[in-house]
Amino acid sequence: MSDKATITIKDVARVAGCGVATASRVLNASGPASAEMTERVRRAAEDLGFSFNAIGRALQSRRSRTVGCLVPSLANPVFGEAMQGVQDQLRAAGYQPLICASNYDEDIDEDMLRTLLAQKVEGLIITMAVPARSAALKVARASGVPVSLMFHDPIDGFASAYVDNAAAAREVARQFIVRGHHRLGFLALHFASSDRSQSRYAGFRDECRVAGLAEPALIEISEREARCPDMIANVLRANPEITGLFASNDFLAIAVQNAAARIGRRVPQDLSVIGFDGIDIGHLLSPSLATIETDAGAMGRQAAHSLLIAMQNGEMHQRPPLPFVFRAGATLAAAPEKKDGDRDAPQSPSVHQASVPTKTRTNS
Repeated sequence: MSDKATITIKDVARVAGCGVATASRVLNASGPASAEMTERVRRAAEDLGFSFNAIGRALQSRRSRTVGCLVPSLANPVFGEAMQGVQDQLRAAGYQPLICASNYDEDIDEDMLRTLLAQKVEGLIITMAVPARSAALKVARASGVPVSLMFHDPIDGFASAYVDNAAAAREVARQFIVRGHHRLGFLALHFASSDRSQSRYAGFRDECRVAGLAEPALIEISEREARCPDMIANVLRANPEITGLFASNDFLAIAVQNAAARIGRRVPQDLSVIGFDGIDIGHLLSPSLATIETDAGAMGRQAAHSLLIAMQNGEMHQRPPLPFVFRAGATLAAAPEKKDGDRDAPQSPSVHQASVPTKTRTNS
């Protein structure tokens, strides 16, 4: 038997009883092989202590077999689930993801993308602030590096794995309206730089118009406010007429639940709240969170699949949006009865504008 330091793929093929090309396809996950042959090759490689030298392979083939992945945060479980889907799809095809997080910072987005391109990644899967104006993305396209977006509405020149944010938001409006809510609000982080939030507000507003209601109040807060229950409580105090609040993600919805209790507004008796994303923790809350439930893992798998096809044939195709489901929760109830002296719903949207940070960021 060869010394382990000199074991080659030829040794693996001999022990497995197959050709070198077959052994290479199995170990690279780069082509078809029967389940029996796959097991024989992998068992032979394991018994012999053989493994590919990834760096050596990259140098020989001038291919890195890596894909750069950029998301706003790994602390948000939505992005963690999406990246798990990306990783599963890429590894099955013999690629490794290089994962970066930008903390919702547009400047860091640019730095991370430049770093990934310098690592000679073969493709990019990204969720970022304002991809349409990213200089680093323009460099990627000019260099022939395919790019697949996640969570973003489709943008000319890129394919995106996403849900129809406007349609989902229209469903949220209908859920409020059917329960008698006429005074609605939309809560978002960095609305001006988030295409997802903008689409959700547009769908929410349009459904209100169809129902003959006033436009929902657009309330934008900073990340500092989002992390401070007292600040969110102040936002709620400034908008006492709202009985139904649509938060642009589940974390904001949960923060609203906490803040409402601080000023004696009961959820859902005084204020109904609906989130977006469907993170698991929403089930565990008391009351449980009503939300739009999406499949972030499926979104990651679709983004990776689209990218793999583009890397093979150079063509990037836009696929239909992924499905969403409204998940009923205990944070949604009938609108409270109007008390004497209450004001009617405003006929134009009120806006609470928080302190604007110096850097542009976005949220899921």
